[in-house]
Amino acid sequence: MNLRVIFFWIFIVIGILLIIQPLQGQMVGEQNIIYQTTFITNPGWQTNNPSRDYWDPNKGMYHYGIEAGTGGYAFVTVDYDRGPFTLEYDWMPLKTDDTATFRFGLGSKEMDRSGKTISISEFSNGKYGKLMYLRVITPNSKLVSVASGQGDELTPSYGGPTIRFEDNQTYHVILNYDDELNTVNMQVSDKNTGRQIWSYYVTFSGSLSGMDRLFLGSIGDYGMMNKVAEGYIDNVKLYTKSSVTITPTTVNTIPTIVSVTLTKRPTPKLTTETPIPTPTPTSPSSPMFILIAIGIACAVFYSSKNCRK
Repeated sequence: MNLRVIFFWIFIVIGILLIIQPLQGQMVGEQNIIYQTTFITNPGWQTNNPSRDYWDPNKGMYHYGIEAGTGGYAFVTVDYDRGPFTLEYDWMPLKTDDTATFRFGLGSKEMDRSGKTISISEFSNGKYGKLMYLRVITPNSKLVSVASGQGDELTPSYGGPTIRFEDNQTYHVILNYDDELNTVNMQVSDKNTGRQIWSYYVTFSGSLSGMDRLFLGSIGDYGMMNKVAEGYIDNVKLYTKSSVTITPTTVNTIPTIVSVTLTKRPTPKLTTETPIPTPTPTSPSSPMFILIAIGIACAVFYSSKNCRK
């Protein structure tokens, strides 16, 4: 087989790959920021407890001090009413007394963790130690919650080994609401190493709506007084994600936003399945295909040569 035949096969294979490549779409997530602060400047949050909940300009973070039974709060209103969202923040607990709880999330104007629409993360030092909680109350007052260990009478365990948090550590927390699957997922990871510590989700019927503020505090917490959860939060970001398909022929054009269809679900219950992983974006074809093409051509060449013998 001469060089002309070899190059002929190389061009044939490369041509096929070039035809296939434009058909391969890449799914990416586009963030639409609703609210974001790094606390480098005063965020202007409203509070009825300024001695404990305040912006610390020296640290560039927000200090909290939450005590049950006091009705203390700090919040900021956000331009959100319904639809999927992701909330991320860094959390640095200094101390969490016995029975004390730190909580932060998205809620309605009442900011009541016991009866109004909320989607919050909670970190409580209770009977079974310092556990992590995901708590959601729907607009029709249905509570769904889960704990990283044996929780209370209203909050079951996620079913795995007990996972506890520690004071004087830094964590990265993510709450993600999927309004197609009607789920809220909570992820907690070590801020310094990026290692995921705990992740689980709850599912419910209907959709969340009417939540227009990020808040922390003790409204609806009727536990023991004089027990305080104290620490800092930082790098708060609330955003939505739009799934868009980008192909090599449309990279420089405005991507098309995929529409989201609301789906009704059955009676709310706590799932016992593992969290649904986020699909990894598919990369477009790489130069490796060229090497594969050359390899195929060489294989054809040697095969033909052996057949002649």
